[in-house]
Formats: sequence, C-alpha cells, structure tokens
Amino acid sequence: MSTVLPPGAVLASKRPAPLWLLALITFSGTLAMHVFVPALPLAAHDLGASAGSLQLTISCYILGLALGQLFYGPISDRYGRRPVLMVGLAVYTAASVAAALTPGIEALIATRFLQALGGCAGLVLGRAIVRDASGMTDSTRRLATMNLIVVLGPGIAPLIGTAVSETVGWRAIFFFLTAMGLANMLLTWRVLPETARPGAGVDFGTVLRGYRRLLRSPAFLGYAIGGGFATTPMYAFISAAPFIFTRQLGRPAHEVGTYLALVIIGVWLGNLCSSRLVGRVRVGKLVVGGSAIGLLGALLLLGTALSGHLSLASALAGATLFTFGAGMASAPALAEAMSVDPQLAGSASGFYGFIQMAIGALATSLAGLGSDPALAAGAVLAVAALSAQLCFALALRARRLAAVTHLAARPAE
Repeated sequence: MSTVLPPGAVLASKRPAPLWLLALITFSGTLAMHVFVPALPLAAHDLGASAGSLQLTISCYILGLALGQLFYGPISDRYGRRPVLMVGLAVYTAASVAAALTPGIEALIATRFLQALGGCAGLVLGRAIVRDASGMTDSTRRLATMNLIVVLGPGIAPLIGTAVSETVGWRAIFFFLTAMGLANMLLTWRVLPETARPGAGVDFGTVLRGYRRLLRSPAFLGYAIGGGFATTPMYAFISAAPFIFTRQLGRPAHEVGTYLALVIIGVWLGNLCSSRLVGRVRVGKLVVGGSAIGLLGALLLLGTALSGHLSLASALAGATLFTFGAGMASAPALAEAMSVDPQLAGSASGFYGFIQMAIGALATSLAGLGSDPALAAGAVLAVAALSAQLCFALALRARRLAAVTHLAARPAE
C-alpha cells in the first residue's frame, strides 16, 4: 500500500543527477525552439497560411518559455523537482503529437505554445537540480555545461530541421520531438533522483513581493529590458530567415540550416569575447559595446534591404554582427541585473529570463508583418538595438545615482 507524502515532504538524494540526462532534457527544450524554422515555407504551403502566421509558431514558443521561467522554480520548490519535471515533459510530448497532427495554422500556434510550456521545465529545473546536489565548485562547472547546451540547441536545430523536413516532411519534425519527449520521460522516471530538500515549501506571496521590488528598481529594469532588447530580437531574423534566403535571395531550401548555423556562431564568438574581456573592461562598457555592435549589424541589414541591395553576404554579415553583439552583452547584462539587489538574485534571474523571452516573442511577431521579410527583420533589429542603448544608459545612470546617494549617507551613519 503506497503512502502519499504531503507537499514538500520529499526525500532529497545526496547523489548528483546524471549530467548527461540533464543535458538531454535541457537540449530538448532549446532544440524545439528553432528546429521547425527551416520548415516554415513548407508548412505555409501545406496549410495555406501566410509567412507571418507561420512565424507566430516561433514567437508563441518563445512566449511559452518566458512564462514558464516565472513559475517552474517556485512550484518545484514546493512539490519537488522530479514530479514537476515529469508533468512538464508529459505536456511537451503531448503537444508535440498534437502539432504533428494539426489540421490548421491556429491549432499549430496553440500546440507550439503548449510545447514550450512543457519544454521550459527542462531548462529551468535542470539548473535547479544541479544546484541542489552539487557543491559550489562542481555546481559552477556543471552549470557552465548546461549554459553551453542552451546555446547549442538553437545552433544545430536548423540543420536537423532542414534534414528532416527535406527528407520526410515538416510533420516528421514533431514526431521526432515526440520521440525525444518520450525518451526523456522514461529516463527521468527510471534514472533521475529527487534532489529537492525536505519541507522546501515556497511562499508565493514572498515571490510576488520580490518581483514587485525589482519592478521598482530603475537599474534592474534598465539592465533587464536592455538585455532583452540586445539579445533575443535575433529570433526575429531567425524566424524570417527561411523566407529571406529562399524567396528574396533565391537560395535552395536545403541551404537555410547552414546559414542559420553560421548566424548562431556569432553568439558563441560574442560570449567568448565577453568572457575574455571581463576583468579588463568595465561591465558597463561591455553591455553598451555589445549592443552597439548589434546596432551596426541591424543597420547593415536594414540599409541594404531599404536600398534594394540585399545580398546573401549582407544578410549574413548583418545578422551575425547582431548575434555577436548579443553574445557579448548577454552575460554582463544578466550579471549586472542580478547584482542590483543581491537578496533577490534568484528572482532577478527568473524575471530577467521572462523579460528577455517576452521581448524575443514580441520581436518575432513584429518581424512577420508586411510583405518584405528582410525589411521587417532589419527594422525590428534596429529599433531593438537602439532601445537597448537607451535602457543601458538609464541603468548606468541609476547605478551612479545610487552610489552617490550611498556615499552621501555614510557620514550620517
């Protein structure tokens, strides 16, 4: 006879969860973000839908990732990592089946949103499980591997999506994701230990008060919104890329995945550059410099689209410059946002992720407007990069004012 434990009364395992399994679970969530991108023109033709409506399948996926980051952490603190992760994987798998069998574009958009809500569980809880069962040094090493996988997913997803859709059709992509979801569920059930501590209940009122406190911080909002504008609008170009490369530039569909992989490499290079410059260059200069490089790339793409001189080289160069700037600004902006109020570092991380993905979803939706994908994507990237510069400037000003106020108050202490 089984006994039902009360919420939070789970036994935490002292052995660390297998990193390969956490990597696989995290990978499935990030892979699904863009694996469908190369198949957008095929699906548009098959479903009789417009390019803009198909791009909503990407923006709604990003929106699902945004919302999930706000809730999975607190819920798993209360009910345990393992059961919440199982529920998320079940939603991801069921939504993948529904997407593969969808009869129309509206149903496809809805199932992609549900797929993201399920897939987000792996991204959020994978990090939490690592922190639960590892010491500081080992946790840092394992989290670094997890972050690498978060970037790897969107990088190789277009190559996989191109190969599958060109060989057996766009619906096969979702059957592939279904198989991955089933495998993750089985492995989680059989292999993954529960790592949450006993009695790890969460006060949702405290969580909400923390979010409200962050909303009242000009410095946090500046870094968080600026970081969002500097990074995730690259998804706008990625969602428009199949239509830019095939319809506007006349390139064959099987090349799209390769071009997108080249663009994603810009994020890796930007991250590498940022990590090498940290300690030698002030963080404020890194975020402003990264978004400035992104602005340069956006203006290159927008200028060539407006002048009628769009080419494969200019499209790739503009997009890659933007992603390089995104990679350069991403980590410093997050670090600065989390340092604004050290007592709320965890909430700041989740809220930052929500803002970042919400901006990405909005940018992707806007890139689907109009009949010129390159022009729309270039305009979205340019406005986003300019907005990032403004937000970072406001954040730096708020930090300077806070420092002056603190120094002025010290003699009175």
